[in-house]
Amino acid sequence: MKGQIVKISSDLYFVNYEDTVYPCKCRGIFRKEHITPVVGDYVLFSREKHLIEEVCPRKNCFDRPKVSNIDQAFLITSLRYPDFSLHLLDKFIVLMEMNHVVPIICITKDDLVTDQELVEIRSVLQYYENLGYTVLFRNEIDKIKEYLKGKTSVFTGQTGAGKSTLLNTLNPDWNLETGEISMALGRGKHTTRVVELFDFFGGKVMDTPGFSSLEFTGYTKEQIRDAFIEFSMYPCPFKDCSHTKEAECVVKKEVLENHIMKSRYLHYLDFIGVDYNEN
Repeated sequence: MKGQIVKISSDLYFVNYEDTVYPCKCRGIFRKEHITPVVGDYVLFSREKHLIEEVCPRKNCFDRPKVSNIDQAFLITSLRYPDFSLHLLDKFIVLMEMNHVVPIICITKDDLVTDQELVEIRSVLQYYENLGYTVLFRNEIDKIKEYLKGKTSVFTGQTGAGKSTLLNTLNPDWNLETGEISMALGRGKHTTRVVELFDFFGGKVMDTPGFSSLEFTGYTKEQIRDAFIEFSMYPCPFKDCSHTKEAECVVKKEVLENHIMKSRYLHYLDFIGVDYNEN
């Protein structure tokens, strides 16, 4: 029968089937074939033997944290402690785009910035909304709940940005541990240890360990380029334009004319390892 892994502890895989969770082990051949099930995997298993027999094809899979089959990601983005970082936000967005996960930008700690700072940040976020990305604020609880319905979601973002706090606000019964913020480093302690998949407001949600950095190891420059969705709105005369050194690049022209946000373009160059002064 087919179930879904909702938690992993040591060598036990907890498989949910029709609202009953079965602790299972994997077939011995999994190790030989380098098959490693992760939370979110749909699996064929025997509930009599408590044995996972096959891992079904995945929609997507991440290594950090180890999860699969995600529909959407709430990118928890702090405005203070840690400070608002467009560079980190774009890293998360690009990673989600390359894995066919819908990014939802969720702003926290907006009460810690001045009114003028908030006006400026909202102006920047409007650009992302114009691209089609959803932007929500931490106090829009009812809207967040609506987006959860019928989807498998992950809450992720910079360590200390307020993931566990937001999840506790959504469901106080969870009482997830929250960490103190290091004022010197501007980032929090890792507080989430075990990845677990929960039924949550008509959908499913995972709380995952936070990230302080991301790498694009294993992705091509073309994949990273295509994850900046606004580039495709301005077709270049070159079929496979890298938007770096090409003299007639339309994307570079649109950056100069402020139709493409310069920070996004600079982040693209950084992600593919090109210095801005070289192009």
